[in-house]
Amino acid sequence: MAFSQRLGADFYAKIQADIRKRMDAAGIDLLLLDSNDDVIYTTGFSHYTTERPVVVAITATDAFLLLPELERTHAAHQHIAAEAIVYFEFPGIDPWDAVLGRKFAGFRGTVAYGHAISLARVKPIESAFPNAERVIPSNIVQQMRLRKHPEEIALHREAARLSDRMVEVGVDMIREAMRKGGPLPSEVEIESYVSRHAMRTMHEEHEDVLLVQGLASGLVYSGPRSAFPHAMPTGNPVKIGESIILSLGCRVGARASESERTFFIGEPSKLQREHYAVAYEAQRMATAALIAGHTCASADNLALAYIRDSGMSEYLLHRVGHGMGIMFHEAPWVEGGDQTILEPGMITSSEPAIFVPGFAGYRIADTVLITAEGPDSMTLYPRKLEDVIIA
Repeated sequence: MAFSQRLGADFYAKIQADIRKRMDAAGIDLLLLDSNDDVIYTTGFSHYTTERPVVVAITATDAFLLLPELERTHAAHQHIAAEAIVYFEFPGIDPWDAVLGRKFAGFRGTVAYGHAISLARVKPIESAFPNAERVIPSNIVQQMRLRKHPEEIALHREAARLSDRMVEVGVDMIREAMRKGGPLPSEVEIESYVSRHAMRTMHEEHEDVLLVQGLASGLVYSGPRSAFPHAMPTGNPVKIGESIILSLGCRVGARASESERTFFIGEPSKLQREHYAVAYEAQRMATAALIAGHTCASADNLALAYIRDSGMSEYLLHRVGHGMGIMFHEAPWVEGGDQTILEPGMITSSEPAIFVPGFAGYRIADTVLITAEGPDSMTLYPRKLEDVIIA
């Protein structure tokens, strides 16, 4: 049986019921959400984000989705878990906020909007509800999204499998070119090849593929350019004697995972081995410290202290990691300033690293599920030194 990416009506009914309980506890009568990820989370509707607002409106009894006319049939095709409210265009002769206001004409309760809402939309919302008792921000959905439901974890785990496969395919591409003795592929050629492979795999092995922005992609950067943590792939060909970072990921059913490894093209030098040993141990320590009941900060402090104690503090540029869910980067943040308590069902990255200017970067990253029994790394591509030498 093919793997299904689409979550069922029961899932969205469960999510919306939980939202309503939290709304009731907070004294909220109408909750509005307009970020792409919140829309997916609450209704299952994925769309290409533009200036045209798409807004979920949840009441004590119903869920509505305000959307432009050009998305009407798209939403119907996706069997969204909400009743559509349609406006024609943006900015519109009949603007979106006017259409929304008419749907809730005379509304007098408390209106709340999600923390991720565009600031430019707050004033129109206030205008759409002139009789509202209050119009306030709310982090209800943000807090809910911290912990994943079992149905979501299954999607993350499949995304992790495919992310590992993307890394494997990239390595195979480089190794095959080395075997033939011809020119080695460029960074952008590798990224393009592995992304297409992941998307093709989804369409061959999955049903109900949920198309999202950033379905499968990544960063591929080699040699001195790998010392930039977020260097974009270029036409730069990989070279014997250099290292390369394959930072690859995908979203299955709009749930993200990423797998990242540092490889050596040919036998690494003594200096490269020393650098890699520090990055390897820091990442091992970080993953082991992602323990339910501990803070995000504790994992960050432990791994970064090891890098500093190894005499490489000048090569340290970022935190241990970040949460993953519908987005590749979302709360909680595995960083010294985040005192969030890790709980079972949370998913984070584990990716401490060192970056040596003008020489190379060394980063290993996994997608880690927090469980009551301990951290569960869902990405499994090997990471020992002998496993990351491409020869």
